[in-house]
Amino acid sequence: MALDKLELLKQQFTRLPKHIGVIPDGNRRWAERQGLGKHEGYDYGLGPGFQLYELCLQLGIEELTLYGFTQDNTKRPAIQRKAFQKACIDAVERIASKDAALLVVGNTDSPLFPKELLPYTKRRRVFGKGSIKVNFLVNYGWLWDLRHLISFKGADKPRLPTGLASQGISRIDLVIRWGGRRRLSGFLPAQSVYADFYIIDALWPEFKPDHLYEALQWYQGQDVTLGG
Repeated sequence: MALDKLELLKQQFTRLPKHIGVIPDGNRRWAERQGLGKHEGYDYGLGPGFQLYELCLQLGIEELTLYGFTQDNTKRPAIQRKAFQKACIDAVERIASKDAALLVVGNTDSPLFPKELLPYTKRRRVFGKGSIKVNFLVNYGWLWDLRHLISFKGADKPRLPTGLASQGISRIDLVIRWGGRRRLSGFLPAQSVYADFYIIDALWPEFKPDHLYEALQWYQGQDVTLGG
């Protein structure tokens, strides 16, 4: 996209979310519609992910979290499991060659967690200028996350409790889900507690920049009160 057009778009937004969460659903359904095997859809989700990353970087979004795969997803057939594991490895390693402060969150104790991603789980790794925080949820489970929770003081304040496995990820302002499903699917329940939720009916491999712009335009009209 030409920079002048992007600047015009930025001027349309009076308020941008600091942190966007992404549920990139519909890879398997898309593959079936193309006459492909379900497992082949995951690889087609990589391109849209990088388009979204570039757009968020250019718009000045501070943090972006992408759902890679969940512990529940690992119950799928082995051929699908291997495909989405590989897609996550490829995505993280490609982001590591760009401008991002990168963190991978997920159950690393499980043999289903890709060992190639272990170096990105201990602390946030900065690449380039680290202009945008990028989080990948890999072998993530909401119950696994919350089990790390410990008691803390100041529970009446709008901040995340210490002790979450995902405590390195901030509160989410806007969750965008592709694929038409109207559910959170265990996506960072603590961080999403006050998030606005926008649904896109198109499947993830059908991603278009306008999907993001429509979600951001809709977000302008939401009343963010954090319960107050």
